Amino acid sequence: MNPLNILGVLIIIILSGMCFSSLSIFMASLFKTRERMMGIGQVITMPLFFASSAIYPVNLMPTWLQIISRINPLTYIVDALRALLVTGDFSHFPIDIGVLIIALVILLVMAIFAFRRILD
Repeated sequence: MNPLNILGVLIIIILSGMCFSSLSIFMASLFKTRERMMGIGQVITMPLFFASSAIYPVNLMPTWLQIISRINPLTYIVDALRALLVTGDFSHFPIDIGVLIIALVILLVMAIFAFRRILD
């Protein structure tokens, strides 16, 4: 284990945690009760997980699911973590980090505006 790989894993975990926390804050602003939020959260989280490359390789998925997988930020998070911890193949690493940062910025902006709306 390379210490830089461990540092990379920590950074990716922090960024992905921020990404999904922002998604959660945004959704919580839309659904006012905790029960609705928990139900809708599961409805969104499970398809995100199954449509990522965490369980099944993207190139073996049906074409329609490959398209969904390509826009799923979790696919890129899994790919980056896999490169750091397992394969050592960093050929897609800049794309993975770029997509993660773009998703974080988009979700963070959505969460900020949604949270401001709650406060007003």
